Amino acid sequence: MTRPVSESDRFRIILQPWPGARRRALTENWDRSPSSICFSSDGETIYAAAANLGQKSLFAIDVKTAKVRTLVRDGRVSSPSIASGRIVYGLSNLRSPVELYSVKPNGGDVRQITRINAAKITAARTGEYEQFTFRGWNGETVYCYVVKPVDFEPAKKYPVAFLIHGGPQGSFGNSFHYRWNPQAYAGAGYAAVMVDFHGSTGYGQRFTDSIRGDWGGKPLEDLQKGLAAALKRYPWMDGDRVGALGASFGGYMINWVAGNWPDRFRCLVNHDGNLDERMAYFDTEELWFPEWDHLGTPWDNPAGYEKHNPVNYVRNWKTPMLVIHGALDFRVVDTQGLATFNALQRLGIPSKLLYFPDENHWVLKPNNSILWHETVIAWLDRWLKQ
Repeated sequence: MTRPVSESDRFRIILQPWPGARRRALTENWDRSPSSICFSSDGETIYAAAANLGQKSLFAIDVKTAKVRTLVRDGRVSSPSIASGRIVYGLSNLRSPVELYSVKPNGGDVRQITRINAAKITAARTGEYEQFTFRGWNGETVYCYVVKPVDFEPAKKYPVAFLIHGGPQGSFGNSFHYRWNPQAYAGAGYAAVMVDFHGSTGYGQRFTDSIRGDWGGKPLEDLQKGLAAALKRYPWMDGDRVGALGASFGGYMINWVAGNWPDRFRCLVNHDGNLDERMAYFDTEELWFPEWDHLGTPWDNPAGYEKHNPVNYVRNWKTPMLVIHGALDFRVVDTQGLATFNALQRLGIPSKLLYFPDENHWVLKPNNSILWHETVIAWLDRWLKQ
């Protein structure tokens, strides 16, 4: 990356002869951020995985011309390498954990190598998924995923789990993971809806940078328009039974939604979310991050911290909320969650606190994860199914 103090600048592949110091930015004109990379056997091509329109695709980049070709578009590609004249890589999607695949260097003849998870996937059952686009902020194209409930019946009406990703420069994407997996909600009888709002990664650097100084603006508009688009597109979704859930920036957005979109949801789930952006600056171990996203420090640019500060709208809160926090979270300290819970209790809003003394910004221990999911699903069931 070339921009200091910005964790979400675009990654570039830099070529440098060895020995020597003359560098060349191979992908300067390619508006994607490659992650894992490898060279072809002849050294003339670099194979790279990069976030791409809700996927993490596999690309081939010509070392001389910088021309980029897409080899594998859909799913989440990881760790490409060369073996016997083919590219071997990991691939997951919203219905499967990682399996090994291979593909020819020209992008043809994709083969699945392993089926390690096949039996467990069949036993667990998963919901079908679909990606669609809609017009978000300023009429720009925004992408959204929907995961159908397990054992889906089109004639039925299903409640909705509206998932809001963290970052904010992040993406749910077409991948299988062990935190905030939409299949957990599909398995509990919910439709999962996930909007990659402005600020998300994989849609070009301008799209990612657009969130700077506008945490509660463009993303909220995209979330509002995305939910409306999903409900219109899928008549089997019950628009009267919708709960919103989010962690980190998603947790911040839950607090922002509670005060600025207070009549839409039957319930909310807030995991590790900021209540007061001004105080959060002084709490966090990651000072450079709010300085970049909020355009300075609280004393140099106080308006940047107050512009979209959830604490200023607590008076509008009315929606039942489950608050979750880890005591060892130094990114969003636990007092932000405790303050959120205090406000809810003082306002007389139905609320519950789940506190992990042995977790940080994520819930990583297996038994804690089970408790987390049981508590979250029970909260949704209480407000969306009873």
